[in-house]
Amino acid sequence: MVELIKQGVYLLNGTEIRTDGAGMPAPDEARENTITYGILRSHDVDGSKGKKMRIRFDAMMSHDITYVGIIQTARASGLDKFPLPYAMTNCHNSLCAVGGTINEDDHVFGLSAAKKYGGIYVPANQAVIHQYAREAMVKCGNMILGSDSHTRYGSLGNMGVGEGGGELVKQLLKNTWDINAPEVVLVWLEGAPRKGIGPHDVAISLVKATFESGFVKNKVLEFAGPGVKNLPIDFRNGIDIMTTETTCLSSIWVTDDEVKHHYEIHKRPQDFKVLEPGKVAYYDAMIRIDLSKQESMIALPFHPSNAFTIHELQANPVEILKAVEEDTRKRFGDKVQVDLVDKVVNGKVMADQGIIAGCSGGTYDNLSAAAAIMKDQSIGNDYFTMSAYPQSVPVYMAATRAGITEELLETGCVIKPAFCGPCFGAGDVPSNNGLSIRHTTRNFPNREGSKPGQGQISLVALMDARSIAATAANGGVITAATDVDYTDTHKPYDFDERIYERRVYNGYGKADLSQDLKYGPNIKDWPKMYPMQDNMLIELAAVIHDPVTTTDELIPSGETSSYRSNPLKLSEFALSRRVPEYVGISKRIQAQDLERRAGKCPQHVLDALAQVGASADNTSFGSCVFANRPGDGSAREQAASCQKVLGGDANICYEYATKRYRSNCINWGIVPFTIEAGTEFNYEPGDFVFVPGLRQAILDGKEEIDAKVITKGGVKDLHLLFQNLTADERQILADGCLMNYYAAQNK
Repeated sequence: MVELIKQGVYLLNGTEIRTDGAGMPAPDEARENTITYGILRSHDVDGSKGKKMRIRFDAMMSHDITYVGIIQTARASGLDKFPLPYAMTNCHNSLCAVGGTINEDDHVFGLSAAKKYGGIYVPANQAVIHQYAREAMVKCGNMILGSDSHTRYGSLGNMGVGEGGGELVKQLLKNTWDINAPEVVLVWLEGAPRKGIGPHDVAISLVKATFESGFVKNKVLEFAGPGVKNLPIDFRNGIDIMTTETTCLSSIWVTDDEVKHHYEIHKRPQDFKVLEPGKVAYYDAMIRIDLSKQESMIALPFHPSNAFTIHELQANPVEILKAVEEDTRKRFGDKVQVDLVDKVVNGKVMADQGIIAGCSGGTYDNLSAAAAIMKDQSIGNDYFTMSAYPQSVPVYMAATRAGITEELLETGCVIKPAFCGPCFGAGDVPSNNGLSIRHTTRNFPNREGSKPGQGQISLVALMDARSIAATAANGGVITAATDVDYTDTHKPYDFDERIYERRVYNGYGKADLSQDLKYGPNIKDWPKMYPMQDNMLIELAAVIHDPVTTTDELIPSGETSSYRSNPLKLSEFALSRRVPEYVGISKRIQAQDLERRAGKCPQHVLDALAQVGASADNTSFGSCVFANRPGDGSAREQAASCQKVLGGDANICYEYATKRYRSNCINWGIVPFTIEAGTEFNYEPGDFVFVPGLRQAILDGKEEIDAKVITKGGVKDLHLLFQNLTADERQILADGCLMNYYAAQNK
């Protein structure tokens, strides 16, 4: 169904694919004819066609886990007013019962910031961040930067990029997003999906085919081909939002009458334009997807790429689920007792919960199909439960007027307001050992609310809304929607703009600096952060050899989200579900560095420095995390900022799972070291790494340096890399963080 073509291809007139370059223009020349490069070049402030790009975006999006920190950082860096449309939605910390007044205090702060600086404020439960962007912010040919990793609007002709808060701060201060000119991968769609197949089926297959090998990492996916016309907008959106899980940089699609209709029903026909490749466009690789061969899919814990067809699971449930159990034991040891094979009853796999929610699941078309499949059925009164979250009030209103919500409610499914919580463990948390099937974006470990350190584990599998509905109608027995007969007669989606007109505060261009920001007691400023010194001594506070370490492991989601506006409080949760001792170790190292700065350097630090002939006077001392491949998942900058707040000075790894996590590290003054593949890293927490002359090496543009590892058994050599840093990023690291960098500029 999904074929990876690793060689470059030419696309002629948008219809003919050529692998032979004879008579064709050079790849670098023809790559400029992709939709991708047409958009990127038009947003590159340098106006050249070089290998580096400095991008300014047309608009920005944040939600209530990120916007307070972004605004606080921008204020400390010299913010005057928002120079571009900046929408702040309230779809993550909407459960204001959690944390007392904390979450609603953040919302009040957000509205006051919108009034003061000229922003757009979307009140709680009105829309999840990406649906509001689709309905009110996107424009063909534009670019949107979001502080959420799933910032993807390519199916609507708008390139979306998810980054950490530091990159949004740069845009607020009229700086740029700096990238290497990316490779572009053609995603060629053919055929039409069968009844019962939905966007999550295609998306899961795409992630399965590309994630592990890194086939599209940091590249742009460009969707085209005859199959595009066979997909409704919600279907395209559902695939597009999940491209984040492939680790690609962004995505863009050809536009057609279906996209034009989207803009027309959203009362913005002027924002549509035709996007298509030039006559001869070059792509660095290609993915061919035959939609007609797509099967109903299930992605088992703990990643969307751990995928099988539902029929494969049905045919061999015990062996497949045993593999998940073994993976769980490898991750958590004896901290939890997992009994997933117990879900097999009479040869059939039983789910405990079904969820349709968020930017990928709660679409009108998904809810419509689910209601059609479940019509006149019941989820029953046994252990299986089901909830559906329309992704915006306009979608909720349209579904109500079409009878969709009524039909779902009649089955026993609970309808809830627009909220992202089920995607990160803040809503509909399953029971211990519960198996939840969800049309949401991720099923990473800990993300559904598990606390392995406390013996709690639940497991999430991703499925399309149609198969979730088929499962619900079958009493919780996991069922492929292609195996049920149904007819969806609900009318097409019709957007009603009145709810946004009445409830959204649209203050762009209306900044009023006389307005006061409204602070709650949990909203705190960033603590003092120090510039880099000549040399660096770091103590390993955590050493993680898992294949991938997600941002949800670096800083858990769920109930911790209430403290996103309080850097010191939030940092208490850093690595808490993966390395519980990390916070205590980091605090001890940080306290010892403060002693050093006060002229009372601890003896064991002096002893370590003596082994490499260094002085404490010009050598910083901080903590460090080693992980094989950290940073997969969320764009939330707190995965890096919490390390910095606890005194983290560097990370060491073989590679960073995503650009956005690496960028977060840089913006918080954490040196993103890497080591060559094959280099052994057999060191333990408590060992030191000494990096001589690091500050000058960074400022001089060097990309590698020789370091020393100081262990109980002696001193060993370690070669460290810090490649592909821009001049600004080098100065940010030398200054200690992005805020320090801007403060130095404003003196």
